[in-house]
Amino acid sequence: MIKKSKISEDPKKITPEKINLALIIVNTSQFRELKAKKKPSDKIIPKVERLLKDNQSISLIFSEIITESEEHINKVLVELMKDDKIDSIIFSGGMGLSRKEITYETIEPRLEKKINGFGELFRSLSYNEIGTPAMLYRATAGILRTKKKSKAVFLLPGSPDAVRLALQLLIIPELGHILSIANKEE
Repeated sequence: MIKKSKISEDPKKITPEKINLALIIVNTSQFRELKAKKKPSDKIIPKVERLLKDNQSISLIFSEIITESEEHINKVLVELMKDDKIDSIIFSGGMGLSRKEITYETIEPRLEKKINGFGELFRSLSYNEIGTPAMLYRATAGILRTKKKSKAVFLLPGSPDAVRLALQLLIIPELGHILSIANKEE
């Protein structure tokens, strides 16, 4: 008798019922708007809220706009890793090629298990929408672990369309499966 491969299992049968998401916007000018008590010009948080509005399994329970500094990025990452209610974290912004954009350099080395296919697929899908500038995107994903659980972390460009693409085509369809594998007790 041939054993059924675990790979062929229906991922929907092994995924968590409820996933709580945190979204961090890394954007110094929008951070300054908040500090000046102005309405932030951010369009990503409202877009994510709309995308997840009718989603029964994934909820955005935390969002924040921070400045592009290693100190702020590390501080919010440490806080979110301590929060047992958070299952996954998306960082949007600070992913470009300029010197001030350091989200990738700050977080990527800390990822314990990298999901290389995420960045590859993201750039491929982005290429279909915007052409060759897609190769400049340093989007990536991976797993960070606490003593209690593993969390999926996604690093995305600071474009509302890039976040929409990643959520709709990659993150929403696969996040439950990613978390179930990362948190599987062996």
